[in-house]
Amino acid sequence: MESPIPPELPPVSAPPPIPEPPAVSVPVEPPPPTDLELADRLAAGRSQIERELGKSIVGQQAVIEQILVALFAGGHCLITGAPGLAKTLLVKSIAQVFQLEFQRIQFTPDLMPADITGTEILQDHGGVRTMTFVRGPVFANLLLADEINRTPPKTQAALLEAMQEHQVTAAGVRHTLEEPFFVLATQNPIEMEGTYPLPEAQLDRFMLNVVMDYLPEDDEVQVVLRTTGRRGEPIVPLFSGADILRFHQLVRQVPVAEELARYAVRLAAASRPRQSGGPDFVKNWVTWGAGTRAGQNLILGAKSRVLLQGRTHVTADDIRFLAVPVLRHRILLNYRAEAEGVQVEQLIQRLLETVPGPEGTPGAK
Repeated sequence: MESPIPPELPPVSAPPPIPEPPAVSVPVEPPPPTDLELADRLAAGRSQIERELGKSIVGQQAVIEQILVALFAGGHCLITGAPGLAKTLLVKSIAQVFQLEFQRIQFTPDLMPADITGTEILQDHGGVRTMTFVRGPVFANLLLADEINRTPPKTQAALLEAMQEHQVTAAGVRHTLEEPFFVLATQNPIEMEGTYPLPEAQLDRFMLNVVMDYLPEDDEVQVVLRTTGRRGEPIVPLFSGADILRFHQLVRQVPVAEELARYAVRLAAASRPRQSGGPDFVKNWVTWGAGTRAGQNLILGAKSRVLLQGRTHVTADDIRFLAVPVLRHRILLNYRAEAEGVQVEQLIQRLLETVPGPEGTPGAK
């Protein structure tokens, strides 16, 4: 018996094509700016920075320039002036321009070191007690130490490790500060009541000591009219912390001649009373002179000023411009100088007139 013929199966149709996933566009990061582009941006940004700061600060152009020099060089700055000269407002406005995390500490006689750096507290986590570090206000990009000389030296010294090493050590544990990190400290004139002199070791950590004086009459009238009228325009951020870190690297690449470095070293060395061959007026008036950091900051600040002005190399005039803010807090006058009414700025001017400058530069002796 013949087996039945199986029915024919329908033809198998090909599966439909699998649609390809849509192409995902991967954003391409722009290449990092070149050194020349960074230098042009910094030079062009100076006028913009001054314009934004001018929304809240009247005058004080020399003060603003010196603070910007320290900021782009990566140094800390001490601002000295009487109360009511807008020192605090200036620092806060700079933080807004550069979009920096800002913290302010009001230094008082009862302030403790842990109030600055942070402290460990005992916390209970599900029945388990552990010590937890609570960070203090020093953990910021821009720290305003307001009236720093109104607290005793023990509390002032709490900033030393943070300023030098950019870290805080608590209970044997090292806590790194976020970069960039700057300390802009304000202080009242030391002869005012209720102030404490800053330790020499801490003074030396400040790159510049900028002095804010009273404004001329016209500028002071503008301040009165502006602060008693309607609120001004808000400050527009121009740069970021990442930009500042790039500027720090760029500043250190500015070339400087060896003879200019020698000039900066000679200026600092001439302020030391025990230096052989030093000027007689230094031996008569100075108890302690500037150290090696003075020469370093003269050169580093000069490089920063060069870029701010859109130039490419350091000159002796850049060093002379920074001599007073770099040296004024590093030279300790003796009682004889005080009795004769000698100011530290006068002594620095005599140093500039006495120490020979590089050959071929304007004003060289």
